[in-house]
Amino acid sequence: HRKRRERAPMRGMLLHQDGSTHAWVADTMWDLIVTMDDATGEHYSMFFADQEGTASSLRGIKEVILAHGLPCSIYTDRGSHYWLTPNAGGKVDKATPTQFGRAMRQLGIEMIPAYSPEARGRSERMFHTHQDRLVKELAAAGITTMAEANRYLDEVYRPAFNREFMVPAAEQGNAFVPAALEQLEDILCEQHERTVSRDNCVSFDGLILQIPAVRYRCNYVKAAVRVHRYPDG
Repeated sequence: HRKRRERAPMRGMLLHQDGSTHAWVADTMWDLIVTMDDATGEHYSMFFADQEGTASSLRGIKEVILAHGLPCSIYTDRGSHYWLTPNAGGKVDKATPTQFGRAMRQLGIEMIPAYSPEARGRSERMFHTHQDRLVKELAAAGITTMAEANRYLDEVYRPAFNREFMVPAAEQGNAFVPAALEQLEDILCEQHERTVSRDNCVSFDGLILQIPAVRYRCNYVKAAVRVHRYPDG
């Protein structure tokens, strides 16, 4: 018989992030993205997205950092936006980070991969509760759009859920540390390396991006540059 894993002793030591695809409103499939604290079960971030991926994962951790600071570690499944797994069902490649993994490395947040459904038991039990309770509440409130649903999560559901289901941490205080907020936008985004072509442009995802003129040099031909794609595209 498996025993439930002991919770982290202090807030901010370990976060869980996971998504659940479900018919949250009638005949519509959305992904619910949750980032919660292992020590208390508190939901720090909770929102609906069309599809779980890099953008939703970065948004979730950003909301936590802005409100509380940098956590010590984050525990995730082995989805392709979190980890590169060379062999299906095998170990993740920690030496080749995804965009999310690179951002966590820059911020000094340790990533921990889950290797079994039992390892994600706390998240799975939490989503079962949401799939029962949240679906009924959204229906009772007459909510049908994602914008309305996300507003309901922020203003009604998440605060009420935390009040009812949070547990006290084993130790006082918290392990969050302050973040350099002025650098956050340039870390919590996609970063891609490119080489500037002879017309002083780079190609990226079907776009031709012109390098603007600067007073320091006449062009950047053959220079290695980094393209940032922010959450707004």
